[in-house]
Amino acid sequence: MPYEIEFTRAADKAFSSLPKKVRDRIDDALDGLEQDPWPVGHKQLKGSKEALFRIRVGDYRLVYQVEEERLRVVLIRIGHRREVYRNL
Repeated sequence: MPYEIEFTRAADKAFSSLPKKVRDRIDDALDGLEQDPWPVGHKQLKGSKEALFRIRVGDYRLVYQVEEERLRVVLIRIGHRREVYRNL
């Protein structure tokens, strides 16, 4: 059963400001997250209160949280690898 993808306001704003080529690549990654929220190459972030995960899409990172009981993937942050982990 596929998972529902939900964006936080910050993730939605960051996604819409990206170049079209990057958005297309992230769309493909999101299609994969709908089927499997723990794809090959995912990592759990350490040091956060919640269980946050990240996947790589080129130089960009998608930081997300999985709500298993509701079959939902919540995108917390989308950004360049230099900036995405600040103030998590």
